[in-house]
Amino acid sequence: MTAENQKQTDHTDHEPLPIKTVKSALQHSIRKYILWGCAALLVLGGGVGFWLNRQSNSPKNTNQQQTTETNQTSTPSEVAANSLTLDPAKNYGNKYANGILPVGDNNYSTASTKKGTVFLCRANFVPANQAGAQTRGPWFIGTAQWDMNKKTMVDGSIDWQERLSVTVKDGKRILDTNNLPNHKTGIYPVRSTDEAYKYDRNPGTISSQSLVYTLDANPTYSAAPNCMGGEVGIMLTGVALFNAFDAGGRDAGAWEVQDACGGHPQNTGLYHYHTLSRCIQDVSVSTVIGYALDGFPITGPKVGNSSILTTDDLDECHGITGSYTQDGKTITGYHYVMTQDFPYSVSCFRGKATTAPGQHRGGVSQQGGTGGQQQQVPPTTGQQAPSQGPASPPHNPPSPPM
Repeated sequence: MTAENQKQTDHTDHEPLPIKTVKSALQHSIRKYILWGCAALLVLGGGVGFWLNRQSNSPKNTNQQQTTETNQTSTPSEVAANSLTLDPAKNYGNKYANGILPVGDNNYSTASTKKGTVFLCRANFVPANQAGAQTRGPWFIGTAQWDMNKKTMVDGSIDWQERLSVTVKDGKRILDTNNLPNHKTGIYPVRSTDEAYKYDRNPGTISSQSLVYTLDANPTYSAAPNCMGGEVGIMLTGVALFNAFDAGGRDAGAWEVQDACGGHPQNTGLYHYHTLSRCIQDVSVSTVIGYALDGFPITGPKVGNSSILTTDDLDECHGITGSYTQDGKTITGYHYVMTQDFPYSVSCFRGKATTAPGQHRGGVSQQGGTGGQQQQVPPTTGQQAPSQGPASPPHNPPSPPM
């Protein structure tokens, strides 16, 4: 500190420093600044070197981390070598942002697979006048399209005491459920005062079930798809998922009237979905929201903002290979995707499906009802045909009003 600064600080007069002392102090200051400058250059040079080294190694390090993570969490059965692969960097667009969807009536085959078509083991449908909805609702646009934003919903807001447990043991994933949802439902049977009654007089009553789904925890991908029956699998809301058809082979999403969460009961009280429930909050393509009867997971369609997968982006079984989170691990493997458009979910099985809808604790199948797609379907050549329940058993509605 100089004498002048010291004087300003202490308000005290001091004698000036001798010339020799001043020169010595000046030389000391110069040496100090030189040392500081050298040190700054060394630090700057080291920082530049570190930045350049980091830039050159980043892609390699990232890839190595992803590869290590995949190797640690995937098994050969989960990775489909020749399957369609998700590109998370791609903008898939939002094709149905306006809510107008195609109608998929009778869009099935019992002989082969095709994208957008359900591969059934057997088509055993009832006449249209026994299939549920009595008449085409005003949300239809002609016969080829329907507007999901204008579709009537069953009124009501009923709470349920759901029960769902999921365990993995000895290579099996076991889901034990009472099939009551973890969200509210509409009031069933549909009341005569409900707007939905004009179009679909579902007389079913939601009732508790006792279902155990025993699925393959490490399903094997098959390049040759397997046919399916009426039930797809089980959602993690605790609710059964049926295929895209009503009991008459019509597009259930377009024809049948469901509640605000997209569900309704069939004639044994089994509440179920045909389409992606609005009450599932996280519909990311990396989030598992259910399991198909062959053990492969089901995810949502959302890749990113305004990037939503549709049927066009998936394979003939409505699936794709990508990364998803399962049992707390990141898996890269095949999975099915629920979409807004027909056929909405699984349209054929890539693995060997188990019996639907699981087994009663006493070993008796709980799928009840008559009509729809037939149970105990015999396999055809090269096809796995599990015992399946009906697509959506008939509601046996009264004649529509004149």
